Amino acid sequence: MKDLKDTLYINSNSCIKCNRCVEVCPAHIMKQTPNGISIGSANDCIKCGHCVAACPTGAFEHSSFPAGKVHKIDYSTYPSAEQLETLINSRRSNRAFSKEDIPLDLLKKILEAAHRAPTASNMQQVEFTLVTNKETLHQISAYTLNIFSKLEKKLTNPFLKPILKRIIPGVYRYVPKFKTMREEFEKGNDLILRGATAVIFIHTPKENRFGRDDANIAYQNGSLMAQALGISQFYTGFVCTAIRQDKKDGLAKILGINGTIHAGMALGLPKFKFPNYIDKKELVVKMLL
Repeated sequence: MKDLKDTLYINSNSCIKCNRCVEVCPAHIMKQTPNGISIGSANDCIKCGHCVAACPTGAFEHSSFPAGKVHKIDYSTYPSAEQLETLINSRRSNRAFSKEDIPLDLLKKILEAAHRAPTASNMQQVEFTLVTNKETLHQISAYTLNIFSKLEKKLTNPFLKPILKRIIPGVYRYVPKFKTMREEFEKGNDLILRGATAVIFIHTPKENRFGRDDANIAYQNGSLMAQALGISQFYTGFVCTAIRQDKKDGLAKILGINGTIHAGMALGLPKFKFPNYIDKKELVVKMLL
């Protein structure tokens, strides 16, 4: 049984009518009938691949997922829950980087892990820009401090300050830090990227309504892969704050990015590994049982 566009097909000889494809399809384009699985319009398919991945007999064929893109899962290689818990507990934003470059193959593993994160409606519009050039890394920090300098002038303006302090009081705690970061940068001490040898920026097309959500989910995937590989990283919060303050998309233009930057990851090989992990504040959860 084929769709009009021949993009979806169920081999009736292999199909065991287990109904898995029907149950997992987020677009609800399949139905179980007395004669087997009925496929609706392929135009409504979001190409998530759930149907192909769930089929135990390989009966479901999808033109977006030919044989080379379908892989068996060996669940025996899964990390245990305890191993994953150790990875999560030990993950820290380690800013003590060595000056040694990160091997490119490890950076590619981090990028691939981030790329495999889920996206809203399976749009898969998340893109990445990897920066390892030292001059460009310096430029990123300089850009950030320049935006902060402009923000500092606005926040300390005697006419605006009384109003802004009522609207955004929490921002004023950073004003002294802006000055410190700028002074340290002039001395050659970068408090923005902290000596990171690589930065990954995560961005989407401007029209993507869920770009920030998708990008930050991708960040978490990449962050955990970096931890598993023994690579230190931290979220580029200062840089992302500067990006949001800049209406002219200055950093995107510097990096040649056609879209909106939502997240960034500064990376480097660690000078040392943390021997301990510490507990967070008490878990707060509301249970509606």
